[in-house]
Amino acid sequence: MKKISLIAALLLSSQANAALNAGDIMFTSFNADEDGLSFVTFVDIAANTTIYFSDNEWTGSAFNTGESFNQWVSSSVVTAGTVVRFADYDKATLNASTGTLSRATVSGSSNWGISNSGETVYAYLGSSASSATTFLTAITNGTFATDGSLTDTGLTAGVNAMQLTSKAGASSNPDYAEYNGVRDGLSNFTDYKAQVANVNNWNVDTVNNSASAALIPNTTAFTVAVVTPVPEADSVAMLLAGLGVLALVRRRQSL
Repeated sequence: MKKISLIAALLLSSQANAALNAGDIMFTSFNADEDGLSFVTFVDIAANTTIYFSDNEWTGSAFNTGESFNQWVSSSVVTAGTVVRFADYDKATLNASTGTLSRATVSGSSNWGISNSGETVYAYLGSSASSATTFLTAITNGTFATDGSLTDTGLTAGVNAMQLTSKAGASSNPDYAEYNGVRDGLSNFTDYKAQVANVNNWNVDTVNNSASAALIPNTTAFTVAVVTPVPEADSVAMLLAGLGVLALVRRRQSL
């Protein structure tokens, strides 16, 4: 029993510490007026994992400068389905609903706020804030053609990155957007990725310069449906046969 428990613990540990990949987290809200963001994780994030966030434009090979680099560190394991909210992104002290969000020191960093036009925010792993190794997701209230590239990031708009202006009727420079699709009932967390990546499942500003600073994003966790396994026909037949044999033995013993 101890060996089995140890093996189970090792398996769980290896899963929790598995490397993050593109689409394992995705943004669920964008608020340029409040200077806030939120994201959902579709996998368990190991304790002490560092994810970088930057609104500097990616050029296809590197980040430019002049805007912000921030880092978020998970203080404990963050379970799949958790929504993490960032607030006060432009303040000296940043806030995160889970883990710790802080400034990353990079030469040339400034302009800490989230712009209400032509702004792209990337989430990524890296050897440092300015040296991305694995892009996880991105969101823009402009376009990926002009306001920050997806070239050589491994990300694709509508798959694991969101271009908010792609939604019909959206403002050309939306201040605010939030995912308003399903958060429960799907069979696994992977199924939610397509839902979040589809901008038609988002509430996106239809006018420029909306007053959205007071809006609080939905941080309800995503959950998967609990499926009760149905015994296979062969298993049921074997069970019935076993019960029949048991009944026959007891009958003979009573004679």
